[in-house]
Amino acid sequence: MKTLFIASDHAAFDEKAQIMDYLQDRFDIIDLGTNSKESVHYSSYGLKLAKEVASHKESLGIAICGSGIGISMAVNRIKTIRGALCRDEADAKICKEHNNANIICFGSRRNTVSEMKAMTDVWLEAQFEGARHQKRVELLDE
Repeated sequence: MKTLFIASDHAAFDEKAQIMDYLQDRFDIIDLGTNSKESVHYSSYGLKLAKEVASHKESLGIAICGSGIGISMAVNRIKTIRGALCRDEADAKICKEHNNANIICFGSRRNTVSEMKAMTDVWLEAQFEGARHQKRVELLDE
């Protein structure tokens, strides 16, 4: 079973739990926190997630904060991580096909859990196209 890491800040604690429940039969899910609605720093959880995904090459990650912006900035601080903030299914599809995103990021205040589940499914089903996109992705990973 493929490993999927997930992390959120306090603003997305409930949404994280619902997405974990939704995916639990398909993945070995490792919850990196937060573990309550007590205020925390999204950057700490984004970095923790990115480091785990980077050190487990075949794994993927889901990062969620209130807007999705902060945690997406945090995950992209780590080399080889290509985190994509997605707002709709088209974003989720193209971020895998063209950018080979290994972390998908959401904003709990911008999307519903149902929308996040749908985007996650699209992202997981999409395949990196390689070819003309390969060199671009390699440049991101330098």
